[in-house]
Amino acid sequence: MMTSHDFRLAVNVAIDAPAANQALARELLSGASRRPCYVVGRNDQSFALIGRLRLDGLVDDFAKPGSTWRGLPVVSTAELPTDAIIVNCSTSISPVIVEQKIRATGKGALVSIHDIIYAAAGAIEQPWFVQDQREDWRLFEGEWADVFTSLQDEQSRQTLLDLVRYRLTANTLSMQDYKVHIQDQYFEPFLDLRSEVFVDAGGFDGDTTEAFCCRCSDYRKVHLFEPSQRNMRAARARLAAYRDIIFHQEGLSDQVGPMTFDAEAGSASAVTSGPGEEVQMTTLDLAVAEPVSLIKMDLEGWELTALAGCARHIREDRPKLAIAVYHRASDFRTIWRYARSIHPDYKVYLRHYTQGWSETVMFFV
Repeated sequence: MMTSHDFRLAVNVAIDAPAANQALARELLSGASRRPCYVVGRNDQSFALIGRLRLDGLVDDFAKPGSTWRGLPVVSTAELPTDAIIVNCSTSISPVIVEQKIRATGKGALVSIHDIIYAAAGAIEQPWFVQDQREDWRLFEGEWADVFTSLQDEQSRQTLLDLVRYRLTANTLSMQDYKVHIQDQYFEPFLDLRSEVFVDAGGFDGDTTEAFCCRCSDYRKVHLFEPSQRNMRAARARLAAYRDIIFHQEGLSDQVGPMTFDAEAGSASAVTSGPGEEVQMTTLDLAVAEPVSLIKMDLEGWELTALAGCARHIREDRPKLAIAVYHRASDFRTIWRYARSIHPDYKVYLRHYTQGWSETVMFFV
């Protein structure tokens, strides 16, 4: 089994590993290439390349014909010229699938955002998740190693190693063996779901609760927390046919009171310091008196604060926890540390449900 020393060494080697396609990346950056160049991914990474590279368009197979993005014409994969260079800026969900799809066309050459950033040697800003992970690794490398050695199984340890290497570099080499299976989040076999009292924190439109009710039909009760009025209406409609669901139109936090919530971001809706709707926050310890057996949280970076508001339930009920840890690099450490500060003998698992930086869940059993 890999030791903590081996883990730290493997991660640090990945940080300094050269990019695979430096020559072509340098050619693009220099402006010397005369071949048509396209970018994949509507995000900050691709936006940062506009004006830095000579781009002819953006590739999106699901866009309306004739549409544009940030002034770039949008084309489908089928419309790519045979000699095109395609820069893959997809980083969140399916960067490996994007690469495979482009290679399958037999057209042009593929360059990754990792190649571009490496060849730019500091002239192009790294993606936010790379900057975040590098700073956290620099400051807390030892604690990352502690998380690694505490994990219960080999799959968890390999997942942490692959994720840290990817989040430090945006190099998809670490993610080649991963699939996009977001529908399987929170429902791992080691949870042994049966007769649960389930807390769905960040219930959104009820999608996770619906999946839970279908997979654990002998559940006793569900407490769904969702502060957005619009999302709660959708959840009530979606779950109308299911029994014993208590709908709490509140967000979970470490204290009671109003906060501002951005409900316009879909499944990424979250507490915000900017404009939004005023919502009511509560703590799980105050809102639910009965014992609970399973708590799921995906709160767009608010998880640690919400966990502080359910310390009594964790301490007294010892529920299974399924907590999203991907919103910030520090979440991997701080959520792990908090849960184990209450129950040091929790068994800890880590699972990942995409090929990019998003959708990682840490389980405490």
